[in-house]
Amino acid sequence: MNQTVCALRFFFGVTLGHNEIPERIAYARTPAKLPPILNSDEIVRFLEAIPSQKTRTALTTAYVAGCVPRRPSVSKSAIFDSERGVISVEHGMGGKDRTVMLSAQLLAILRVYWKLTRPQFWLFPGRDETKPIDVQVLHSAYRSACTAAGIDKRVTVHTLRHSFATHLLESGTEIRIIQVLLGHNNLSTTARYTKVSNTLIRSTTSPLDRLRLEVVPSG
Repeated sequence: MNQTVCALRFFFGVTLGHNEIPERIAYARTPAKLPPILNSDEIVRFLEAIPSQKTRTALTTAYVAGCVPRRPSVSKSAIFDSERGVISVEHGMGGKDRTVMLSAQLLAILRVYWKLTRPQFWLFPGRDETKPIDVQVLHSAYRSACTAAGIDKRVTVHTLRHSFATHLLESGTEIRIIQVLLGHNNLSTTARYTKVSNTLIRSTTSPLDRLRLEVVPSG
């Protein structure tokens, strides 16, 4: 529909020169869909279903850092600071640099991975060790692991980032901290995770529970 709208706006505004008409031809509204979320149990089942240690470690890192592994070209030492306990995400969503906390469990996983693989150029190299792992390899591993773990939700690699934010919110992390961790410019973008947090929904008292209502009315 929007393609047709664009064609009509161009025809009337540019071809015919009626500048007042295009403003009256409205675009179709995009449905505001909530992102799918994997709960904690599903995250564990998903990660344990990945047979390759390299892809499992890469996707675990993506979840912990709230990243979308579109270009996982991280060097072997540039982003992990074990002394400060942080991960520096370079050129993340929107091309922005940001810092997130370094999980002690992820650090242990990375140390085991490092001892076994000893990567030379990239933390997660491809078949050619001078190049990073192909993003499509991670997407394929993600789909296979979801199937193996029996996860039938319509999810993508981006779901790891959504789950990261939602799990932080459900654990009591302030929404403005989550905004910084995700690198969002606007708080409203982060606030949508309040709509998918089951913990927040369950902990909200129904207005009915504030009323003294008899189950069976007398008389």
